[in-house]
Amino acid sequence: MSAPLTVRLEGAVGVLELARPEKFNCLSIAVWQAIAAAMAEFERPGSGVRVILIQAQGKHFCTGADLDEVQALRADAARLAEFIACGHRVLQAMEASELPIVAACHGLCLAGGLELMLGCDMVFAAEDARFGDQHAQFGLIPGWGGSQRLARLVGLRRAMDLYFSARWLGAAEALTWGLVNEVAPGDALHTRALAWCATAAERSAPGLALMKRLARQGLDRPLADALALEQELAVPALQTAEVSEGLAAFQARRKPVFQPR
Repeated sequence: MSAPLTVRLEGAVGVLELARPEKFNCLSIAVWQAIAAAMAEFERPGSGVRVILIQAQGKHFCTGADLDEVQALRADAARLAEFIACGHRVLQAMEASELPIVAACHGLCLAGGLELMLGCDMVFAAEDARFGDQHAQFGLIPGWGGSQRLARLVGLRRAMDLYFSARWLGAAEALTWGLVNEVAPGDALHTRALAWCATAAERSAPGLALMKRLARQGLDRPLADALALEQELAVPALQTAEVSEGLAAFQARRKPVFQPR
């Protein structure tokens, strides 16, 4: 059996590529475990990876959970619970990761695929990309955070539209909703996403990690508490060697050279 995920480095960008095109890259426990293992390797100090890019082989990014596996597990509540928990662990690890995580989506990005995309920090979409939550169409509900992350990102009423109708959202509409960051021609999707990742990889790794932490943790706190967290972390952040290099580069009108991870 071929590996469900291919892993490679492109400069300082760690590329994870879903590799089940014959099943539209649907998500099984094996896929989640492969993503977790690859992320752990990329996050290892000395790996050289500064940004993670998730993309997919074949015609579609991901059409959801592996329903054959779901059907096989339905009679066993404990194994079914592990199937659900496995995806939750990976998505929470993605959000907690110090590395920026970028998705490049083409074709269909539905249900569990949408949930995988929602766990990323940035999203590039091909012009042919379609996004949707198909669960209601088949009497299902989201199991990997889609019922919570989507509404937080695009607002309750827009989320309800997708939940209840199970319709597909085109790339242009997804852009106006703020569901994706940029739309690119299909043949330029990887190039454009990789170029953004390469730019982010030139930034201070601790600085990006702190920015990600503040943004994600702040969303779950009252504004006053989130501002207090920023204030608490600002002083030690300003005293790091990375900031010394950044300010020296600014004063010398040169490009900063930050330390490897």
